[in-house]
Amino acid sequence: MFSKILGKKKEGESEQTKEHLEIINKVSKMNLTEMRSFVNNNGPIPLSEEGLIAVLDKLITPHPQTNTLYIQQDDMDTKKRKAFELVLLISKSQRITFEAVDRLQKFLETYMTLITSYDKEHKEIYASRLSDAVEISLKNINKMSNLKAKMDILGQND
Repeated sequence: MFSKILGKKKEGESEQTKEHLEIINKVSKMNLTEMRSFVNNNGPIPLSEEGLIAVLDKLITPHPQTNTLYIQQDDMDTKKRKAFELVLLISKSQRITFEAVDRLQKFLETYMTLITSYDKEHKEIYASRLSDAVEISLKNINKMSNLKAKMDILGQND
């Protein structure tokens, strides 16, 4: 009933389908601008729950060969700002799942020192904006699941 909202796969499906692997492959080659277009659903690839998770994974998972994160302390300020804005955009997406919110929390944990230093240097408030966005995302998911439950109950009464 809640599998789509919770981001869980159906029991009969394999964990990584061909489409899922294709999305992960395409996202791994994207830069921040292309990822933003993807999240806005303006790119050639249609937006999906797996795509949002793949974008967040790219940001929080160290590169396998260099063992470095996507955003570094010595990166240009525009790259940092674009990444923060991308995460805010993902948090507002209608396709967000609990799994994606978990990745958003990992993003905050991973980059909190970078975010706070950016905020101090540029007099921004990304730390509070990002933490508020995670809370709002959770509230939106709860609202969607409650609505889905009501719709299921109303549908069963027919």
